[in-house]
Amino acid sequence: MKTDFIRVTYRIESAKPLDIEKKAQGIALGQTTDTWTPNVRSGLAALERHRGVVLATEAKGRGLAGVPDESPLASHIYHITIGYPPANTEGDIPSLLTMIFGKISMDGKIRLESIAFPSSYTKGKGPRFGIEGLRKKLKEPKRPLSMAIFKPCVGLSPNELSEMFYELACGGLSFVKDDEILPNLSICPTEKRLAACLKAGLRAKKETGHHTLYAVNLTGRPSELLPRAKRLAQQGAECFLLNVLSYGFGVLEELRSVGVPIMAHPALAGAWCGSSNTGFSYAVLLGTLMRLGGADLVLFPSSYGTVTLSSADTDAIRDELTSRLPMKRSFPVPSAGIHPGLVPRIVKDYGNDVVINAGGGVHGHPQGARAGAKAVTQAIDAVCAKRDFSSIPVSEMPELTQALQLWGRG
Repeated sequence: MKTDFIRVTYRIESAKPLDIEKKAQGIALGQTTDTWTPNVRSGLAALERHRGVVLATEAKGRGLAGVPDESPLASHIYHITIGYPPANTEGDIPSLLTMIFGKISMDGKIRLESIAFPSSYTKGKGPRFGIEGLRKKLKEPKRPLSMAIFKPCVGLSPNELSEMFYELACGGLSFVKDDEILPNLSICPTEKRLAACLKAGLRAKKETGHHTLYAVNLTGRPSELLPRAKRLAQQGAECFLLNVLSYGFGVLEELRSVGVPIMAHPALAGAWCGSSNTGFSYAVLLGTLMRLGGADLVLFPSSYGTVTLSSADTDAIRDELTSRLPMKRSFPVPSAGIHPGLVPRIVKDYGNDVVINAGGGVHGHPQGARAGAKAVTQAIDAVCAKRDFSSIPVSEMPELTQALQLWGRG
C-alpha cells in the first residue's frame, strides 16, 4: 500500500443502512479517476497513480440527539478514510478541496472531519513566520502574546484610529488589528491608515521601548489584493489581516509570497462548519487548511466568550495549528468576549503559545483603552509569575484590579 496519500476522513449519516464499503469505493473512484459505472477507459494502467483508495471504513452505530437507537428515526453513522494521490492537485488548496470534497459535499449528510498529508506534500507550505518567527520579530521568546482590536472602527478617520493605536501600544500589547469589517473606505483609506498607525507605533515605542505590530486589513477585488499587499509591504506593513473565507484559500496562498505575516480571520466559518453532519469540521477549516495556506496567526471563537465554540472544537483547532509537522506552527488566537480575568484559563488551555485577543475587554475598561491594555498585560505578568489574582495588591496592578471587579475572573 502506498504511504504518500493525502488521507481524508469523512463522517456519513444515513437514515438507512449503507453498504459502506461500496459507498467508500464510489467516493474514492468518483472523486479521482472513474465514474459511477465502468467504461472502456476505467482499467487503464495510466490511471493507477491518480486513483483514490479506500483506507478504512467503520460503522459507528446509530445515533441522533434525543432519539433512542432503536427508533426508526435514528440515523446510521459511518466513518470512512480515503487516500487521495497528491499528483491529482496542483499543490494548492483550491484544487485539493475540489478533489477531496467537490461534488460529494452535496451528497447528503457527509462531513469532512480530518486531513493528513504526507511530508512531501507540505514541503514549502505553511506559515512564512509562524510562532517562532513572530516571537523573534517581537523579541518575546516565551510569554503569551496579547492583542486588541480597533473598537469602534468604521466611521473613524486614520488620525482617530492612530490615536487609539497609540493608547493601546502604550499599554504594552503585542498586536493591534483592524476590525475585519473595516475595508478601504474613502473616509479611512488603507494606505493612510497604515501610515498613521505606523507613526503612532513609533511614538509609543519611543516612550515605552515596546514595539506593537499593526495588522492592517487587506481588502479589495481579488485581482487587486496582491499588488496592494506589495505596496503596503513597501510602505512598512508589519502584518496583514485577511478574511480568508471571503476571499478564498488561493488568495491566502498567494499572499504568503509577499513576506509579511498573515493573520487569518474566521468570518463565514459558521457557514462552512456550523452543521454537525455536513460541511467541514472546525479543526480542518480553521486549523489544518489555514496553517497549510500560510496563516501565521488564526483567530477563532473561544469556548468561553460571547461567540463560542465547544471546547472540543477549540482544542482540535489548537492542536492542528501547533502540532509538530514539517511546517511552521501557527499562533492560535481564541477570541470574542475575552477580558483580563480569562487570562489564567486561556493559558491553562493553550499554554504560552497563544495570543490573547480582547476588544470590548480592553476598550470597556473604566479608565479607557490604555488602562484596558495594561490590564491584559498585567494579567499575563501575573500568570507568568504564577500569582493568584486574589493576592495582588490593588496598588501594584490597579488596572487589572478594576478589570477583575468589572468582568470577574473567568
